[in-house]
Amino acid sequence: MNYTELKANIQDICETTFTADELKLFTQQAEQKIYNSVQFPALRRNQTGTLTGGVKYLTLPLSFLWTYSLAIVSANEYIYLLNKDVNFIREAYPNPATTGIPKHYAYFSDTSLIIGPTPTEAHVVELHYGYYPETIVTAGTSWLGDDFDSALLNGALVEAIRFTKGEPDMVSLYQNMYLEALTLLGSLGDNKLRKDGYRSGQYKMAVG
Repeated sequence: MNYTELKANIQDICETTFTADELKLFTQQAEQKIYNSVQFPALRRNQTGTLTGGVKYLTLPLSFLWTYSLAIVSANEYIYLLNKDVNFIREAYPNPATTGIPKHYAYFSDTSLIIGPTPTEAHVVELHYGYYPETIVTAGTSWLGDDFDSALLNGALVEAIRFTKGEPDMVSLYQNMYLEALTLLGSLGDNKLRKDGYRSGQYKMAVG
C-alpha cells in the first residue's frame, strides 16, 4: 500500500474528507507508535566510522536513535564494546589522557558517545543502530506499507477516529484492530525474524 492508497483508504473507511496536513499527521503518528513498539530490520542501519587517537568521543549519525552494537574492527576481528553509563566511564577512566584499546562506551549526549579508555590511535568502528526510516508521506512507499500495511492503516485510523471525536464503540473497534495488527507484527519482528528453525525450532505462537 503506497501513500496515495493509504490516504484514500483512511478517508473511505472514515467516510470523511481530511486535509493533506491531517492525513500526514495521522500517518506519521501511527508510524512513530509502531516503530517504538516493534523492532524489525527496516529500523536497523549500519555505519562504519573512525575513532580518533586521543579523542574520547564518537560523533553519532544524524539519524541515530539507539544502539544495537558498537565494535572496533581490527584485522577483520570485531571487538565489541560494552555499554555503560557516563558515570561509569568517568570513574573507571578518570584521566582522559590515559589511553588504551577502548572497552566501554556510554551515551554522552544526543550527538555523541563517550569512549573508555580514550583510544590510543585511530580505530575503525562499526555501529549498528536503530533509526526512523523515511516516512511514507515523503517517500511514497515504505516497508510497512509494502509488507505490513494492516498495522499502518489501522494505526492511522486510530489517529483519525480520535481526531474526529468518534463514538466510543468505533474508537474501541479501531483500537482493537490496530492492537491485533501490532501483535502480528510483533510476532514477526520480535520472534520470527530473530530465530531460525535450526537453532530455535519451528516458531509457535501462544494461543488462548
